[in-house]
Amino acid sequence: MYELLAVATITLLAVVGPGPDFALVTRNGYGFGRKIALISALGIAVGVQVHVLYTVFGLAILITQSPGVFWLMKGAGALYVMYLGYRTFHNAAGLTVGEVTGNTPSAWQAFGMGFLTNALNPKTMLFVVATFTQCVQPNAPLWLNLAYGLLMSLLHWVWFSIVALAFSTMHLRTLLLARQGILDRGIGAALFGLGASLLFANAVS
Repeated sequence: MYELLAVATITLLAVVGPGPDFALVTRNGYGFGRKIALISALGIAVGVQVHVLYTVFGLAILITQSPGVFWLMKGAGALYVMYLGYRTFHNAAGLTVGEVTGNTPSAWQAFGMGFLTNALNPKTMLFVVATFTQCVQPNAPLWLNLAYGLLMSLLHWVWFSIVALAFSTMHLRTLLLARQGILDRGIGAALFGLGASLLFANAVS
C-alpha cells in the first residue's frame, strides 16, 4: 500500500506540471477539437509504457550508465520537442469552431503525436526510472512492477483527458481560437525553447 500511494503521488505531482505533453493536448484541444485531443491523451498514456517496459526489464541501468545511449535518447527527445515547437509556431492554418480541414490530424496521427511526445521525452524517462528506483523494491514480482507501470499510464490518461475536455469546450475553444496565432506562437516558442534547453544540457553534460 505504501508503494502504491508513493507511485500515485509522485506520478500526479509530475503529470500536472507544464511540459510538452500538456502543450500538445492543449493545442490539439483548441485547434482540432475534443476527439483529436482525447486521442492524443491516449497516445501520451501509452507512450509512458515505453519507459516502464525497459525500466522493469533492467534496460534503465544500461541507459543511465552508458553515455552514448543516454545521449542518443536525450538528443532524439529534445529534437522532437523542438520539431513540435517549430511546427506549432509556424502554423498558418486558421481554424474556426466546428471546421474540418485537410490539416486536421487523423486519429492515428493524433495518437502518434501523443505517443512520440512521451516516448521520446527524456524527462519522462528519468521520471519513470526515478520512481521505480525510489518506490519499488528490487525483489518485487514482475506482475507488480508492471501493474505500477499501468497505474502511471492510467493517471496520465485521466489527467490529459481532463485537459483535453477543458480546452475543447465550445466557449473556451472559441475564445482560444480567436487568439490562435498568439497561442500557437507562445506554445511553439515554449516547446522549441524547452527542446533547445534539453539539447544544450545534453551537449554540455
